[in-house]
Amino acid sequence: MSSRHQLNALLEHPQIWRATHYQPSEHTVVATGFGVLDRALAGGWPTSDLSELLVAQWGMGEFGLLVPALRSLCSDLSVTGWINLINPPYIPYAPGLAAAQIDISRLLVVSGADNSDACWAMEQALHSRSCAAVVAWCDTLSGQSLRRLQLAAQAGCCLAVLFRHERYRHQRSPAALRTWLHKRNTSGLQIEILKHRGNRPSRLVLENL
Repeated sequence: MSSRHQLNALLEHPQIWRATHYQPSEHTVVATGFGVLDRALAGGWPTSDLSELLVAQWGMGEFGLLVPALRSLCSDLSVTGWINLINPPYIPYAPGLAAAQIDISRLLVVSGADNSDACWAMEQALHSRSCAAVVAWCDTLSGQSLRRLQLAAQAGCCLAVLFRHERYRHQRSPAALRTWLHKRNTSGLQIEILKHRGNRPSRLVLENL
């Protein structure tokens, strides 16, 4: 077989993503709760794939971006399993989560882990298929670790979100979705979609977040 035919065969492999040759998959989404963001993401946050959200600093509203989706998962009777928060930078405020209609009886928090342990915990949680959502805060991760998380997310069939510092936005990542979050002002969050299957990079602003 010629090298050209070998290359064409490789590019047709289902695990190879080609931005110019996108076909819808069977993967589902969960609505973000923000109309403009849902439209930009073709319906919402992907499930069965890793979403990587890059931020300038923890606590700038990144978790609030997920609250409507987590509320939706908790209210959907067909969705079971834990809401797993791994290595959150701040202690989750249970009354606030309950007020946001997130079922705190389903909340599982893993805290005090270093990057390696947090990555391992996220991978294991996804492979367990016992979670409705797995959200982790990590920093330095190798390309191999990111690939393992993407594969685990595909196996986990749930919402899988990884928060990392913005300095890693130039690192290559296999995550299906990559966004970069900026604090625009006291009430707004600017979101740059760096990578999203089947769509070009874009930029949008969410107010009152």
